[in-house]
Amino acid sequence: MIAKQNTLSLYVHWPFCESKCPYCDFNSHVRENIDANRYETALLSELDFFAGKTEGKTLSSIFFGGGTPSLMPPRTTAAVINKAKATWDHDADLEITLEANPGSSEAKKFREFRKAGVNRLSLGVQSFRDEALKFLGRVHNSGEALGAIELARGTFPRFSFDLMYALPGQTLAQWEEELGQGLDLAEGHVSLYQLTLEKDTAFYRQHKRGLLHLPPEGIAADLYTLTNKMCAKASLPAYETSNYATPGFESRHNLNYWQGGAYAGIGPGAHSRIFSNRSWQAIATQKKPEDWLAAVEEGGNAVREAVPVSRPERGEEVIMTALRLSGGLSKTAFKGISGKPLNDFINPGALEFLIAEKLLVETQSHLAATPKGALLLDSILGELLG
Repeated sequence: MIAKQNTLSLYVHWPFCESKCPYCDFNSHVRENIDANRYETALLSELDFFAGKTEGKTLSSIFFGGGTPSLMPPRTTAAVINKAKATWDHDADLEITLEANPGSSEAKKFREFRKAGVNRLSLGVQSFRDEALKFLGRVHNSGEALGAIELARGTFPRFSFDLMYALPGQTLAQWEEELGQGLDLAEGHVSLYQLTLEKDTAFYRQHKRGLLHLPPEGIAADLYTLTNKMCAKASLPAYETSNYATPGFESRHNLNYWQGGAYAGIGPGAHSRIFSNRSWQAIATQKKPEDWLAAVEEGGNAVREAVPVSRPERGEEVIMTALRLSGGLSKTAFKGISGKPLNDFINPGALEFLIAEKLLVETQSHLAATPKGALLLDSILGELLG
């Protein structure tokens, strides 16, 4: 199913971190001094800018990402939430997610974030093993992770946490034990990511120098298969390539993104896809925090790029995101976004081959990747759209 075009998700980027993790290619920065008051005022100004482009929309979710948004003052979180609610009509059960690290200094603020209006916490646990946390450059330890999970459970109506796997030297038995521990602690949702080597990261540079080696593809595939089986058995089936949830506990914000819905992004380096006057527009803001702040203070926004996106172009984007979902892509809803049937976008010979290889499954209403196909999704998309 594709998200409705009259709804809107709001993404709020807080770009600051205590340290840069060696695997991270997100727009995150370490700064000794941050003028939180100026950033709060600027976020509210940029929210006003996007409000003018999204009149008549119903707000379906707010997501504070980063960076490390749990380093944000809770008063800033509250100010953005209150401004957003006053700006747009919104669902009665508006989902408001904040990403947080499990460090004790941030966990102390959980109750303040809940009071500010956050009703879903996403914890960046990454591992329950101290040696893995050290390797991943995390600043918390396993004890803090466990404590933060229990505090989140008692503070927020919904919470999730992330774990990373397919680490160098990791065995199936090790991951089975750690994932089992995670599933015992989970409540409705977990995100489980294979470690990948992204350009411009410390891990990527180490790999290029021959200092870091990920598990072979066969082992990585076995780890993924094990992950899906264990999560399904724990009543947390995969609903997206790296996300698992009890039905009804999926991340509504991320579903809107994957299903092709409109979203506005405020903060340094944030991206937007706005649907207005029957057309789409892609917007990106200045990435460097200081440049973003100066631009917003001068002109009310920090847009560095704003380009029209044709309906066929938006259709291709949706194919690439919706096939990540276990439910796949609705052909009828897709035509509503792209203006053309799905068959006009894909290589028929490639589709026939991929179905025969049991990498894709097609019904009269949907096209979806199989669990086997989810392992090869990038290659599949290249074939389909090539």
